[in-house]
Amino acid sequence: MSFRVPGVHWTVSELTDYVRDLFENDHQMHDVAIIGELSNVSRPQSGHVYFSLKDKASTIQCVMWRSVASRLVYFPNDGDRVIVSGHVTIYPSGGRYQLYASTIESVGAGDLLLQTEMLKDKLASEGLFDPDNKTKLPALPITIAIVTSPSGAAYHDILHVINRRWPIAKTQLFPTSVQGSEAPVEIVGALNAADNVNADIILLGRGGGDMGDLAAFNSEDVVRSIFATTTPIVTGIGHETDFTLADFAADLRAPTPSAAAEMATPDHNLLREKIYTDLVRISEAVAYKIQISNLKFDEIDSMLQALSPTNAIQNARQKLNYLYNKCVSDIGNNIRTKRLTLEKFDHLLDSLGPDATLSRGYAIVTRAGTTETISDSNSVSKGQLLDVLVDKGKFEVEVGRVISQE
Repeated sequence: MSFRVPGVHWTVSELTDYVRDLFENDHQMHDVAIIGELSNVSRPQSGHVYFSLKDKASTIQCVMWRSVASRLVYFPNDGDRVIVSGHVTIYPSGGRYQLYASTIESVGAGDLLLQTEMLKDKLASEGLFDPDNKTKLPALPITIAIVTSPSGAAYHDILHVINRRWPIAKTQLFPTSVQGSEAPVEIVGALNAADNVNADIILLGRGGGDMGDLAAFNSEDVVRSIFATTTPIVTGIGHETDFTLADFAADLRAPTPSAAAEMATPDHNLLREKIYTDLVRISEAVAYKIQISNLKFDEIDSMLQALSPTNAIQNARQKLNYLYNKCVSDIGNNIRTKRLTLEKFDHLLDSLGPDATLSRGYAIVTRAGTTETISDSNSVSKGQLLDVLVDKGKFEVEVGRVISQE
């Protein structure tokens, strides 16, 4: 802390530094929690959050640095009653004291949570959250209705995911506010309109916030409207830890708007790979079936060939040709055998015939002028003329003496 000599003038900076030292050295100012109403809330491109906190009599300027604000679940809005924690000091350039906020909590969240739980029990008892009432999502949606705020990041996140995963889908926005007193009525109207365009699926979403920000999605009218729709609905409301009654009534709940778009659409790259894999598998299966069918066809064809009259006739013809050739061969062999036998007997006959006998010196005696052979000497008489046939010629003789052989 600076010490001044009495009667010496202070500069503005010196006075400001002095007062700042007072705040810095007061440990009570290092960690304070102030309740009040928000006003003049702004968040420029720098990411810092600037706002005023006021009550009926006073106002204090507040700032929350970007590093802290980036972790906010609840984003402050004008008119919200909140508790802000942080430390108080002097802002030298402005010469005013202000609160550097570290946390912001909405006042009254406990009552709101109790009301929401009571409504949840009521609607659950009526069957609005029963799994049996859920509708299965279409595998290949063509038309997707999007119910959200057109100015919110959620809408652009949903479009980005759909265009990346399933670019053939046609999207149609049904704009609505997603926060404030008018939001429930607008959401119901947008849901009814989306349900009447014959879309394949409805995506209902918004970005993160505290329970007060998400209050519209805990509205009884919104929940009943979701239950009444005939089009499958996927909700992507807030962050992963945020649950609303709309999530329980929807056919599928996603942790974020981007995740809702992913759950609602197939990945066209994976689908293309699956189609190619299935095509290869089907082609192989068809080729195998054709191969088996060809084998069966060949087997049946062989059986038909075996039982075919044409084949029997061909076999009979071959057998007939064989028998014919065998018969011709056998006849030829038989003729040759007979010829050999005949020649053998012919030679035998020749050897036993009179000519062969005559050639060996024998003679044939017949009565002269006849063919009567003389084989008995008792059949001739002396002086009788006989013809004698020899191998080479014939001559006539007269019987001079008959010699009988007893």
